[in-house]
Amino acid sequence: MLYSQDMPDLIKDTEDFVTNLLTTRLSEDYLYHNLRHTQRVVKNTKELLEAFDLDEKENEAITLAAWLHDTGYTQGHEDHEEKSSAIATKFLEEKKYPASGIKKVVSLIKATKRNHEPSTLSEEIIRDADSSHLGSGSYTQTSELLREELSNLGIAHFSPEDWAEENIKLFTTEHRYYTGYAKKNWQKGKDDNLKSLIKKRTKQKNRTKKEKLKVNLKNKSPERGIQTMYRVTMRNHLKLSDIADTKANILLSVNAIIISLLLTNLMPKLDNPSNDYLIYPSAIFVLFSIISMVMSIMATRPNVTSGEFTKEDVEQKRVNLLFFGNFHKMKLPDYEWAMKELIKDQEYVYNSLTKDLYFLGVVLDRKYKLLRWTYTIFMIGMILSVIAFFVALKFFGPEKIIELPT
Repeated sequence: MLYSQDMPDLIKDTEDFVTNLLTTRLSEDYLYHNLRHTQRVVKNTKELLEAFDLDEKENEAITLAAWLHDTGYTQGHEDHEEKSSAIATKFLEEKKYPASGIKKVVSLIKATKRNHEPSTLSEEIIRDADSSHLGSGSYTQTSELLREELSNLGIAHFSPEDWAEENIKLFTTEHRYYTGYAKKNWQKGKDDNLKSLIKKRTKQKNRTKKEKLKVNLKNKSPERGIQTMYRVTMRNHLKLSDIADTKANILLSVNAIIISLLLTNLMPKLDNPSNDYLIYPSAIFVLFSIISMVMSIMATRPNVTSGEFTKEDVEQKRVNLLFFGNFHKMKLPDYEWAMKELIKDQEYVYNSLTKDLYFLGVVLDRKYKLLRWTYTIFMIGMILSVIAFFVALKFFGPEKIIELPT
């Protein structure tokens, strides 16, 4: 039996008093030290009292202390145990509670101070009940409420990483359960929560490390403007290369059609002596068409390098790993190793990109020079062919041929 016949009335009056006080007078900034916390402490106090055979007065004092121990927060967080003791004294005096009992309740309230070392079983019970949440399954949520409360009150501002460290320190160096019941029933939950905290800290450290690495890579990588410059320039070069290839293919196709028509339609007619005047214009046209085709092929014909590099080439930064012609004969592991070496060196990356642009520009220059000459030769060939046709027609046409008498 925990209570005497008169005690439940006092406990009920205390519960009503504390509930009203914490509901109406406590700031909303107290997300942890509020009525829910007090009710949790009272509940766990009763659980502990059930496990011990204490006298009724002792049970009463501990229960009253559990209800009243955080009422001082209604007057501010500083020295709240002293303020709670004053509120408890005034309330209990109004209830005509014995002075010895009030002194006992006050001593138990003061025993809830963070670094207090209990000297009696009653103090051990109130301290274990006050910290019972450390072994509960809802510890993470409860702890987060305390972190937010400290921030709201301007007491301390902890980052999630710092808060995890603070809690681990609390679990390992500051707190311990005192009563046998708490050790048996709550210690395992506390150990599990500690493991979760350590695991969370490890994840946070890894995440922080990755974020720092990202920042370092971002700081070491090209700025946005430089990245855009390389990207746009490369795209423009590739577009110009596509245009050059398209122009060369057009010339190649046109000349192929011209030669095909000449071979199938005109050449058979040259056997007739009356068409001899067409030989030179046709020959000129075919010759210049063939030259145009050859130059078009030269403009689009790829030049592939050896496709191999050595370890020394990579170490001396002599090879451009971004161009397939420099590595297409290499084994995959060798190329992967070389690329890892490349991305570790910011200067090597810049040099490779610059070389890629430069040699692409050199190829474009060659293509467009050949194309320019190809169009010029094609144009000259057409002009000369037309001129030769009219000259041959005027001086060697069919009407100039003198028919021999039969």
